[in-house]
Amino acid sequence: MSFDIWALYVTTVFLFMLTPGPSHLLMLSNSMTHGFRPSIATAIGDLSANALQMLAAGLGLAAIIVASQHALTVIKWMGVAYLLWMGIRMWRTAGKGAPSMKSNLSASPRKLWLQGFVTSAANPKAVVFFAALFPQFITADQPFFLQLFILSATYIAIDGAFLLSYGASAGWLAKRLKAKAQVAIGRIGGAFLIGAAILLGLKSMRDAAGS
Repeated sequence: MSFDIWALYVTTVFLFMLTPGPSHLLMLSNSMTHGFRPSIATAIGDLSANALQMLAAGLGLAAIIVASQHALTVIKWMGVAYLLWMGIRMWRTAGKGAPSMKSNLSASPRKLWLQGFVTSAANPKAVVFFAALFPQFITADQPFFLQLFILSATYIAIDGAFLLSYGASAGWLAKRLKAKAQVAIGRIGGAFLIGAAILLGLKSMRDAAGS
């Protein structure tokens, strides 16, 4: 892959990332409520789902997912419901008191990873997105899987950088707020989760209307 093609791809992905999506909102929420370091598991979960989606796109499975419209709809709305439930739960828990950051809504790395994975996997049409994006930058005279690996690794690196920057900013802000502000932190985090659910829900409705 030539440097010019790779640079154009980096620019395209960067512009795409400038608009925060559900995964970015989830990262903000978890960083504010659990701290930045624990929330890294959320980013890893999101990127894990992305890696599987890119692999599926590379292996030509996009057509199967598009054909299974019913399964696609069920998966998307399960993700929406999960995020909405988490957001409402976080909002209600925050209103019961003002615990410190460390004791507030403690969550295991596995749980945070699962949240990130489910949020990303709830948009299985990402496979179709990758299947449409990658061919624009793959040339026939170069090894296919090497190009696929470069494109996938680059996307994960850029997305990971955005997720970590969102998380670090939210974690930095939360650490500097006094204990009395922890209720507000919990409710803001819950609002971010609810916002992520709304974004996914609106996208699902747009997809249904366009099908």
